[in-house]
Amino acid sequence: MDKILVVDDEPGILHSFKKVLGRQDYSVTTASSGEEALEKVDREHPSLVIMDVNMPGMDGIETLKQLKSLEPLLTVVIMTAFSTSEKAITAMKFGAYDYITKPVDNDMLLSLVEKAILTGKMSSPVTFEQTSGDETERIIGNSPAMLEIFKKIGQIAASAMTVLLRGETGTGKELIARAIYQHSDRVNKPFLPVNCAAIPETLLESELFGHEKGAFTGADNKKIGKFEQCDRGTMFLDEIGDMPMSLQAKMLRVLQDGSSQRLGSSELIKTDVRVIAATNKNLESLISAGRFRDDLYWRLNVVSVTVPPLRERKDDIKDLIYYFIRTYNRELGKEVQGIDPALLNEFMNYDWPGNVRELENIIQRGMVMCRENILSAKDCEWISQKRFSETSADDMEKNLAGIVNEILQRGGADIYKEAVAGFEYLLVKRALALTNNNQALAAKLLGISRNTLREKMSRGSDDKLHEN
Repeated sequence: MDKILVVDDEPGILHSFKKVLGRQDYSVTTASSGEEALEKVDREHPSLVIMDVNMPGMDGIETLKQLKSLEPLLTVVIMTAFSTSEKAITAMKFGAYDYITKPVDNDMLLSLVEKAILTGKMSSPVTFEQTSGDETERIIGNSPAMLEIFKKIGQIAASAMTVLLRGETGTGKELIARAIYQHSDRVNKPFLPVNCAAIPETLLESELFGHEKGAFTGADNKKIGKFEQCDRGTMFLDEIGDMPMSLQAKMLRVLQDGSSQRLGSSELIKTDVRVIAATNKNLESLISAGRFRDDLYWRLNVVSVTVPPLRERKDDIKDLIYYFIRTYNRELGKEVQGIDPALLNEFMNYDWPGNVRELENIIQRGMVMCRENILSAKDCEWISQKRFSETSADDMEKNLAGIVNEILQRGGADIYKEAVAGFEYLLVKRALALTNNNQALAAKLLGISRNTLREKMSRGSDDKLHEN
């Protein structure tokens, strides 16, 4: 008969678990603290421990670490009533088999227990020591979909294996990559993000692998590539599906044996870089179309993590909103306390095609405009935003028709350029005004980089775009 130890400081939980599991012919014992759990594991050697993470005295994470030191092969399931990304990742990191939230469905519990005990008999879970006191960047989410992501981060962070993050634009793939890095044993080494779609094809090879002086026109000095800069660290290759075919063979070699060459050199350079790649494209379709190498795909796809779109994790929307409100309260020096319930309800019923990034941009605009202590629809310009996303191009054309007609009636040889430049000028000017000339916030509001914003400001200097 398999022995199960249930650890929780609430007597009602212990009684409930003992009753449910006892019916299935498991031998169930209980403990009300981490200290008692250590004693019972040392004495009774259970097949499985199910333990609450929040307990007075020694909490579940510390108890887990000590249990794994005592019996490395012990299978432990952590449970909590209040899930956080950090606790889920940390629990998996120190060797927990799974992480569940209370209340627990009985059928789900019995299925999990059966699998956990079977797994414990067949293999040992991976554990590793914490290597840094640095906190991971905040990932917001308590939904089941995000909980699975946190578990996977905890399981894979310690290894050097390549990870492929898949998901739509704006889902937070870079945050996941940074969380893997922060929980790895490379946390004190570099983390270098590279957007393969943002760097021109002619420059990407030099950016990644470097070049020698004179390797091409304009190469006035030797350049050290990012792979050399990132030796023993972690590189995040975003939009890997946009990497040119001409570079994919070189990338494959780096992944295979850590070797690369600077442009204009025959010298092999060896580096030890963990690669985390991300894409919003279907790589399998790109392979079929001859635009992505299948051998590179298999090298990248050692472990795959699919980041869910916001429409599939709507339980997280409220937490995300309040997180962004707190963030922009600090940045803008405001004291917004919450969000209008009617607006929150609208947000909950919207599908968010731009995912978390779209939600953040809406909240950011609202925080800039808000003059009360509650965020409302008028602050977020939510009605027009929703209409823009849900109506057709014909409707937008009607809204702009009057302005377009007026421009065309004026005529002129350069009317098109003047119209585009004028609209761009108004956008930039308005964004700077709304953010009190905070260039970082204005760039974010416009969805462009800070360098691009500065370039547009420079073009409009005659109109005093950056007068202040």
